[in-house]
Amino acid sequence: MSRTSKILIQGIIAIIVIAIGVTGFMKLKAGKKELEKKPPKIPLPIVRTITVTNTPMQIIVTGQGTVSPVNEIQMVPQVSGKVVEISPALVNGGMFKKGEVLLFLESVDYEIAVTAAKARVKEAESTFAQVTQDAAAAIAEWKSINSDEDPPPLVAKKPQTASALAKLEAERANLKEAALNLARTRIIAPFNGRVASENVDAGQYVTPGQSLAVLYGTNTAQIVVPLEDQDLFWFDVPGFTTDNYPGSVAEVKAIVAGRESAWTGCVVRSEGRINALSRMHNVVVQVEKPYASVPPLTIGQFVEIRICGQTIDQATIIPRVAMHANHTVWVVDSTDSRLYFRQVDVARSSHAGIVVREGLADGERVVVSALKAVSDGMKVRFVDNDGGKSS
Repeated sequence: MSRTSKILIQGIIAIIVIAIGVTGFMKLKAGKKELEKKPPKIPLPIVRTITVTNTPMQIIVTGQGTVSPVNEIQMVPQVSGKVVEISPALVNGGMFKKGEVLLFLESVDYEIAVTAAKARVKEAESTFAQVTQDAAAAIAEWKSINSDEDPPPLVAKKPQTASALAKLEAERANLKEAALNLARTRIIAPFNGRVASENVDAGQYVTPGQSLAVLYGTNTAQIVVPLEDQDLFWFDVPGFTTDNYPGSVAEVKAIVAGRESAWTGCVVRSEGRINALSRMHNVVVQVEKPYASVPPLTIGQFVEIRICGQTIDQATIIPRVAMHANHTVWVVDSTDSRLYFRQVDVARSSHAGIVVREGLADGERVVVSALKAVSDGMKVRFVDNDGGKSS
């Protein structure tokens, strides 16, 4: 067979193979079903939820303030003189008891004044007695001569008697004043307290009205707590929200000597006017015997206040992020995984969250995450905020 014949045969075979392949491909293509076009499935939005639990709840109103004394005075002398003795308690921070003598002034001059006043009183008493006897004798002599008539005032020595009596009363008043000035040479503590500052030394000459020290009482301390108007609805403020005294119980907390300490106090009043700048009420909390404990509730200490208010029968707290406009929350129905809008009754808002007293039932799930687009009844997937399963 010639070379030409071989090439021809191979070409025919190649054409037959290609034809068979094309025919098979066409049959396969004709028998293949066309794929259906389906729209892409949109994933459901995922939200985080918390489960509602309603319980009796006492409203706690919190605030802050600085401890200040109820009684604070300047110690000033009422008489002049040289300081001869100072109590060891009369130092900055010193403590003293009511009735304790804090300072002694030189009293010799005042003792002499008392002695002289007593002598003048004796003299005036003698003069008054003499004038009285003379008047009685004059009246008796007049009666012996003119039995039917009363003696005239001059004969009865009424002007002399009145003058002697006035002199006696004046000398007795002078004696009382001298005795009072003598007593004032001792400056006595008017209450139990501490010394805030002192400015006097032994040997110093002092004058009436001169400030020698600043004293404050330790029987009672007070804290002025600024609060918003709506907070006052929840607890008793004597003279403002109730006529009862004292008002609601308050807990006072502070870090003293490196540890947290607590004291019990009560609301006693609100100050006379609302703060013009902040529009807040200044509520006064009072603590009895702040220095009875160790460490004490020190004057000037910054403290946290927790006022125990009314108790709501059934309420729950939800985070602030769960609350939307018009007191609306988003609730997820776990049976159909749909989100619904729910309007609730808000009792109050605090740093701890929103207190809801009506509108949410036990076991309901409240959404605490944000969504860009939301509609009432939309389908969602939810995840419990405590790590539970999603649906």
